[in-house]
Order: sequence, then C-alpha cells, then structure tokens
Amino acid sequence: MAKTVNRPFVGADRRSPPSTKRIFRRPHGQQWLALVAGAFTLAQLILVRPGMGLGWDETVYVSQVGSDVPAAFFSAPRARGVSLLVAPIASWSSSTALLRVYLAVLSGLGLFVALRVWRGLFPTRVLAAAGALFATLWVTLFYGPQAMPNYWVAIGALACVGCFLRAQADRFDRAALWGVGLSAALMAWMRPTDAVYVTLPLFFLVVCVRRWRSPRLLVALVAGLVAGAGEWVVEAYVSYGGLAQRLSDGSKIQGGLGWNLAFDDQMRSLGGRVLCRPCTGAMPAPPVMLWWFALPVVAALGAVIAVKARRRVNSLLPLACAAVVGFPYLFMIGYAAPRFLLPVYILLAIPAADALIHLVTAPGGGRRPVAATLVALGLVGHLGVQFAVLHHTVHGTTVSHEDWADTATQLHRLGVKPPCMLTGYEDVPIAFYTGCSSVDTVGHNANTTVDGIVRAGQRLPVGVLITPGQKPPTYARTWEAHRVGHLMVYVAPAVRAG
Repeated sequence: MAKTVNRPFVGADRRSPPSTKRIFRRPHGQQWLALVAGAFTLAQLILVRPGMGLGWDETVYVSQVGSDVPAAFFSAPRARGVSLLVAPIASWSSSTALLRVYLAVLSGLGLFVALRVWRGLFPTRVLAAAGALFATLWVTLFYGPQAMPNYWVAIGALACVGCFLRAQADRFDRAALWGVGLSAALMAWMRPTDAVYVTLPLFFLVVCVRRWRSPRLLVALVAGLVAGAGEWVVEAYVSYGGLAQRLSDGSKIQGGLGWNLAFDDQMRSLGGRVLCRPCTGAMPAPPVMLWWFALPVVAALGAVIAVKARRRVNSLLPLACAAVVGFPYLFMIGYAAPRFLLPVYILLAIPAADALIHLVTAPGGGRRPVAATLVALGLVGHLGVQFAVLHHTVHGTTVSHEDWADTATQLHRLGVKPPCMLTGYEDVPIAFYTGCSSVDTVGHNANTTVDGIVRAGQRLPVGVLITPGQKPPTYARTWEAHRVGHLMVYVAPAVRAG
C-alpha cells in the first residue's frame, strides 16, 4: 500500500498517538504561514525601505531588461534568472521604489509557498516558527527586496526538498512531483551551480538507496535542472567559448575555486559587510556572531530529537542539503558575502524550529518553564542584534548608492549624458545611474579595447573615472579633468566640443 503524507511524518512510526495526528489536520494552519509571510513583506518595506538605490550587482541584472539604460557586461558566473524576475517592472519603469515593493511582495509570497509545501511533514507551528526564524535574519530582510539570486535559490531549495519528501511518500501526489521539477528549475534559473549542490543529496537517494529509488523523482529533478539551466548552458557555447570555459572563467572571477577555509570570512561579513573581498579587518562583536554558531547546533539538536521520535528523514534531509550547498562557500572560495549562505539558513530553520518548540513544550516538570524562559530571552536578544545590524547595513548601503546617484548628477552637468560611455573606478553602477554604457579593457568585466574607447571619445561623451592620486590611462591624460564628488573624471574631446 502506498504511503501518504496524511501520516504525521513521512517515515514515522505507524503507532503514533492520535493526539499527534490531530496537530497536522488543523483546518486553518496555513493562516499562520500567511501571517509570517505577510509580516516578512511588511518588515522589508518598513526596515529596508523601497527608496534604497540599486547595488552594483543589481544594476547588472536590471540593465539587461531595462528600457532606459544600456545592458552592462554579463560575466560568466551570472545567470539571467534575476533579470527575468524583474522584467515585469524593469522593462517599463525605472522606479527603484516600485521594483523594491514588487520584490518584497514576491519574496513574501515565495516564503509562504515554500513553507506550505512542508505541511503534513511538520506541524504548522514548527513551520511558522521556522519561517519566522529565517525571515528575521538581517540578511534575509536585506536581500528579500533586492534583485539578487540567493534568496530565490533558498526558496527553491526549501520547496524542492519538501516536495521531494512528499512525492516519495505518496506516488500519487503529482503536485509534489511537479513541485520538485519547478523548484529545481527555479534554483537553476537563478544560480545553476547552487542548484546542483542542493540536489546532490536528492540524487544520491533516488539513485543509490534502494527504498528511495524512483524513476519519477529522478526525471523530475533532471528535467527541472535542465529547464532552469538550459539557457545558461546554451549561452555558454554562444558567448563564452563552451560550458567548460564558462565554468573556468567563473572560477577565476571568484578568485579560483579550491580548498580554502572561509569560515573567518563569513564571520567578518556578519556585521553587515555585503561583500567581504578582500576580507580583512576585525571580527564583529561576539553577540553579532552568536546566532551563526547557534543555528547549526540547534538544527542538529532538532535532528537528534527527530531520530528519537522515529521521523528522522524529514529533519536529516534538509540538514544534508544545507551541508552540501554550504560546502563551497565555506571551504572553496576566498571571500565572503552573507547572502551566499541563505539557502543554508532556510534549510536549517525547520529542524532548528522543531528543536526550539520541543524544548518549550516537552514534558519535563520544572525544567519546562526554565527552558521556555531561556528560549524566549535568547530570541529577544537575537531579534535585537538582527535589527541593529540591519539598520546599520541599510544606512551604509543607502549612503553609498546615493553617492553614485550624486556622481551621476554631476556627470550630467559636465555634459556626460546618454548616449555616453564610462570606464574606470566603479564604472558599472555609476554608468547605470548616469544612463551610460560601462566598458573595461582589463579585469572581470573586460569588454572593449583602448582603441575602442578612444574612437568612441571622438563622437560620444566618454568619461574615465579614477580615485584622487591615481594616474589616468595614457589615452586620457590630455582629456579635461574634473573633480566629481570623491572621484576624478577625465572627459573626452567630444564633450568639450558639445
């Protein structure tokens, strides 16, 4: 007889008490999930604020579909999922605020759907608590409304693992089977390499473990990854010299993937450094880092509790996927960004929430009030730290984005207006704000030659951006120099002639 997800847990003991079963059949349980998702969206709009300008990577993704700015150079590691995600807004409106609101609402909806997939696998209160744990991390709130891929890889990972468990438990659950494929496609659409890492434990189960072997699930996983990464692979052959070359170029841009302990880099980024490259400087204060160490420990405790309750697979599988997808960012890369580990955090959130709820609800005489008090105090302190880091990060990021916008305004006054071209220091985001194309002759974004820039300077407004004290390139030394904010800009003869 086929197993079904109407049982309290997939793989649970058939002799589970009736009182446990009733937990999973509350008719209005999903309202708690909707409340968590709605609060997450509202918190983004209030705490991150829609007026925060676009970041460097965001300008690259948005420029691919924006109607009023030239497309920035699209380097090898990037995938076009984010560009397609923002296209419904960015293709006709240049309003950053509107784009932020759209993404905040969409990210809340994504969280609700991903959590709802797990109904029947865990009690609703565990899922709501897991969603709250993940949604209140400063890095989740910060990147939820941004045009970046990592949050959506996290949502796809949670949904894919949940649908996988449901489809394995009930071979008649076609919705779960479709969910596996669509979730895998979403991850591959955003970051193909992350999608492969997330699904490796799933492939291992359906290929190597006899009782988990399932042609249906294998086809769903493969079809999802192919559908999501197909465009990326085709583009590799069309524009990057082949798939192997694109992967090699992507590795070089990321500093050369290889054995490298990046734990300290990730810890330094916890204080609000959105990109820690090079990752030097002092570590954040211990309270800022405490949650980072506590989360895997509490999640492991949740797995131990699940094993003792004979429902281990529901907790162990997300732990396995979290470990695999986190491995390259902790052991194979020479820099850090807190957003890289969002898929890890969301996969750990469910077993961690299960452990916390067990601690405050399990019978234990006088220990139960003590445990509940300690958990409550820990969560209050955790929220205080997260919101403090978020406020600091949002403020610093907004200031840097405003600097780019101010630089663009001054460039317009100098005559550097569309159609125009910028190169040099921070040329990619400043060009986006100015409405120019960005070009480079060296580095990761190299897409032109010196002769190409010189020829363009004879007919277009071209500016070379450098920091004070830095020498301009040889071809621009006779161009007119201006101070623009904290930068120097050398403008081409075409500007003077205009």
